[in-house]
Amino acid sequence: MTAPQREASAPADGGTPAPDAGFAEYLAAPEGPETPAGQSGPDVPIRTVTADGISGPVAIRIYGEVAGAAGPALVWLHGGGFVSGSLDMPESDYLGRMLAAAGTPVLSVDYRLARDGVHFPVPHEDALAAWSWVRSNAAGLGLDPELLCLGGAGAGGNLAVGAALYLTDSGRPLPAKLLLAYPFLHAELPPPAGGLDEQVMATLPRHLRFTREDCVRQAENYVGGPVSMASSYAMPGYADPSGLPPTAIVACEYDDARGSSESFAANLKQAGIPVSYFLARGAVHGHLNHAAGSPEAQPVLDFLAKELASVRAL
Repeated sequence: MTAPQREASAPADGGTPAPDAGFAEYLAAPEGPETPAGQSGPDVPIRTVTADGISGPVAIRIYGEVAGAAGPALVWLHGGGFVSGSLDMPESDYLGRMLAAAGTPVLSVDYRLARDGVHFPVPHEDALAAWSWVRSNAAGLGLDPELLCLGGAGAGGNLAVGAALYLTDSGRPLPAKLLLAYPFLHAELPPPAGGLDEQVMATLPRHLRFTREDCVRQAENYVGGPVSMASSYAMPGYADPSGLPPTAIVACEYDDARGSSESFAANLKQAGIPVSYFLARGAVHGHLNHAAGSPEAQPVLDFLAKELASVRAL
């Protein structure tokens, strides 16, 4: 799957930082960092369909009643640094149940992880295959294809933006809106505005940190080589965002990667693209996963639900 590459300003290859035990443990874990147990969320209708992808079938789990849905639907991609995560993690399953219970069907994509020799563009192609299948079959599902949105958290946010860039460049139908939660868009993190509260950051467990070294290693693992060789679809924070749809971004106050969201929001505004930005106070990277079911997660879910509801007026 190819399309014209847009201009991108990738970071220079400064070499790979020395390994650290924290990242090695992250890669070794089959489902990544700890996730809360028992956060099942509301009971909603759930079924699974399959899209044909270049590398094989791509499962899509559908949450909620889709037949005759009057409003938007959300195609969603979970996070996990490209190496972990699944449709069952709270960031995917709990979110899908909550938004579906509020009236927005969610179609969660089981893309291939960058493990065991899998690298870009395979996850990117899976995301595109899922989006194309949903768009092509929207009418049969009972959805309005013009109200389909695309989004994701962390690495899933990267895949959503990379897919939207590809769709823009290839002249294909775009999502009505992008919805991104703490997206991983830069291999080397831009500094967050105003810095971080280092006293608070120092108290966070290792699995709640997403450091510069983590980002470089995860990008290299995803790309399959130095970050300097990354396509603009692989690290979309460096690409010209012109032509992308309206975008909603959730950032977390205590997140090493917050600057990535801030930089991308600024670039979107400069390109004249409508942006809604929500800073989750007191939240950490992976907030939708670690805080699922808690009162702290509700403002983020409310923001996403509000942004989806606004698509009706576009």
